[in-house]
Amino acid sequence: MSVDKSKVLIQVQDLKKAFGSNQVLDGISTDICQGEVVAIIGPSGSGKSTFLRSLNLLEEPTGGKILFEGTDITDPKVDINRHRQKIGMVFQQFNLFPHKTVKQNIMMAPVALKLMTKEEASRRAD
Repeated sequence: MSVDKSKVLIQVQDLKKAFGSNQVLDGISTDICQGEVVAIIGPSGSGKSTFLRSLNLLEEPTGGKILFEGTDITDPKVDINRHRQKIGMVFQQFNLFPHKTVKQNIMMAPVALKLMTKEEASRRAD
């Protein structure tokens, strides 16, 4: 599959993340283009999850920039929730709400964000 490098969706520039004196990410820079498949591999504790969580600011970087579709989402003035609607993530430990059914968990976001009615979300979940 060929990748169109002019379609950069995510641009990471000198990304850093520290937890106290523990520097987990130390200057990561990369471009991720539309249609590109990227695998992030490494040993446990090497910062893979921290890097992925940083891409939608579930972890706030201590340095660097993340541009999503050309917008610097690390800028405090940016509405990160608007951009998160376009960024899909699947977590290893996805932590469903235990008091809800799987279907109710699936329906929750589209209904809460008013992207679907309850009925539409129910049909889609099925």
